[in-house]
Amino acid sequence: MKKTLIGALALVGLMSAQASAEPSAEALLHQMDVASDTLDYEVSYIMVGKNSLEPMRFRHARVGENAFGHLMYLSGPPREVIRRGDEVSYFEPGYDPFTIASDHIVAPLPTLIQTDIDVLARQYDFVSMGESREAGMACQVVRITPKDGERYSYLLWIDEESKLPVRADLLDRDGDPLEQYRALSLVVTPRISEAMQQLAELTLPPVLKLPTTSRSSLDWQVTQLPDGFEPVYSNRHRLMMTKRAVESQMFSDGLFSFSVYLAKADDVSVREQIVRQGRRTLHSVISGNAEITVVGDIPPETAKRVANSVRITDNGEKASQQVEQ
Repeated sequence: MKKTLIGALALVGLMSAQASAEPSAEALLHQMDVASDTLDYEVSYIMVGKNSLEPMRFRHARVGENAFGHLMYLSGPPREVIRRGDEVSYFEPGYDPFTIASDHIVAPLPTLIQTDIDVLARQYDFVSMGESREAGMACQVVRITPKDGERYSYLLWIDEESKLPVRADLLDRDGDPLEQYRALSLVVTPRISEAMQQLAELTLPPVLKLPTTSRSSLDWQVTQLPDGFEPVYSNRHRLMMTKRAVESQMFSDGLFSFSVYLAKADDVSVREQIVRQGRRTLHSVISGNAEITVVGDIPPETAKRVANSVRITDNGEKASQQVEQ
C-alpha cells in the first residue's frame, strides 16, 4: 500500500512538472513567429469566408539573408504574389504587374505570421486552450482576445512539431467565425529553398515610388481611436473614376487596420450607411458638408464610434480644394 501511494505521488509530481514545463500562450506565439520567418516550408490551404472558399498554396524559404515567399491562387484566373526580401510583387488579371517596397504580403494569409507579438501583448490577452488536432497534426490551441472588446479575436492552432500555424479562425465579438485559414498539408524541407532560388533570377516589375504625405497637413482628425491603434499614413488624392477629391488616414494596431476617408458631400452621398462583409466593415456618415467613411477590419460598432469622433476644422471644404489636379 505504501509503495502504491508513493508511486501515485511520484506520478502526480511528474505530471505537474510536465504541465509547468508547457510553454505559455505568449511563448507559443513567439515560437510560431520565429518558425514562420526562418523555416523553409510549403503549405496548401483554404480560406473559408461566409460565402466563399479559396484554395491556395504558400511557399516560404530563406534565400541567403532574405526571406522569400510565393503565394499562388489555385482556382480561377492565375494570380500570384512574390516576395523577395523587402520587395513584394503582385500579379493580378486585368492589371499591370507591380512591385512595392514592403516585407509584408497583402493576401489571404493569417495576419499573425506578419506581426510583432510583443506589440500585440499590449492590447490582447493570449490564452492557452489546450491540445487539439488539425490536418492530421497534433496542435496547441491559443486564443487571442482584445482587452477592450472593440476589435475581433483569433483562435489559433499551432503545429506542435514545426510551430507553424495550421488553422486560424477570425471571430467576431459574439465568437462566431468570420473567416478561417485551414491548412490541408504542410511540408517543412530544405528543398523549398532550392526551388525558391529560381525567384531570385526572375525579372520583376520595378518598385513603385509612392508619394509621401504629412499627417499634420490634414485639416481634420480622429479623436477617439481604440487603444493601440496608431496612424500608418495619410494621403490626399482624387478618385480615378469620378475625380472626386478625397483625404484619408490609415490606422493599425499591428493585427487589424482601418482607414478613414473624408470628402465633400454631394448629391449622391448617403446620409448614413453601414455594411459588413466578412471581416470588412464600411460605415459612412455626413457631418456638415463632409462625407466621412470608415473602412477596415473592425466591428461595425467600432467603425461607427470612429466615424462620429472625426473633428473637421473647416467642414470638409478645404479637403476638396487642396487636392492637386
